[in-house]
Amino acid sequence: MRLFVSALVIVSLSTVTSQSAPTHKHQQEKKHGLDREEDGSLKSKYPAKGVHDAEFDHEAILGSRDEAEEFDDLSPEEAKRRLKVLLGKMDINLNEHIDKTELEAWILKSMNSLNEEDNKDRFEEADSDSNGMLTWEEFKKSEYEGANEDEQLWMEQDHYLFQAADKNGDGSLSLKEFTGFINPDGDLEMQQHVLKLTLGEKDLDKNGLLSLEEFIGKRSSEHDEESEWLDSEKERFSQELDKDGNGFLNDEEIVAWIIPEGYQSSATDEADHLISEADEDKDGILSFEEILDKVDVFAGSEATNYGDHLTNMHRFEEEL
Repeated sequence: MRLFVSALVIVSLSTVTSQSAPTHKHQQEKKHGLDREEDGSLKSKYPAKGVHDAEFDHEAILGSRDEAEEFDDLSPEEAKRRLKVLLGKMDINLNEHIDKTELEAWILKSMNSLNEEDNKDRFEEADSDSNGMLTWEEFKKSEYEGANEDEQLWMEQDHYLFQAADKNGDGSLSLKEFTGFINPDGDLEMQQHVLKLTLGEKDLDKNGLLSLEEFIGKRSSEHDEESEWLDSEKERFSQELDKDGNGFLNDEEIVAWIIPEGYQSSATDEADHLISEADEDKDGILSFEEILDKVDVFAGSEATNYGDHLTNMHRFEEEL
């Protein structure tokens, strides 16, 4: 009888967990090929400077979305124990303190790990015959099924970039080649292909540069000429993108606009954020104690799902 009751509790808890557990953004949002912003530039996988959320804080420390979810379900005591083990790996000079350099290096490593995890998951999802090689037809079926007319151009561009990423010309992508396709920021050759596509689409006078009008392009038809959006885009063009201030975007400036910068600036921003959250004595360095006192900031548990799971368990035990 006890075994039967325990089984019912487990089944019931599994049902509650599956209904209430948060789903990652990359699972919630249906991607259509390379993930783009409204202006056609590739979306960064990580929060913009100054934008933070608890989910990313945990992932940046743990280096895995699965690990971050697991920490949410641990007791505070077990979460602290496991976090302390990680701190020992972060602490390069073994002084039981984590300075900004150590934290930033760890976050950079975590972001690379998260990127590999994302790419692997996406690759395996699209690789319908599970042979470890991805054809364009498999990718197209996985990513563009249900795509609308506006996304046809993006699909054509993705097909071009897919072929460019196929370095050995065998008609399919290995996981390594797929990574270059999905993340052209780390591949100089792929960046040139992205540049070629952008100029082909937007450089109407074929002078190898983008004017403000060409930068805005067809998007202007969706907004009033006197709108705040247009003023904002003009300011972004002149203040952020046109680095040399000559009124045009050159090759380097176009690549910087279209392709998100690498992980380094995001890692620096995240390290600053975590230090500001936990540095009680304001010395710019985090002691193990300061970090463990803020376990919910770094790895979850204190303010996450653990208490809910206990409540659910007690409720079901009382009902049974």
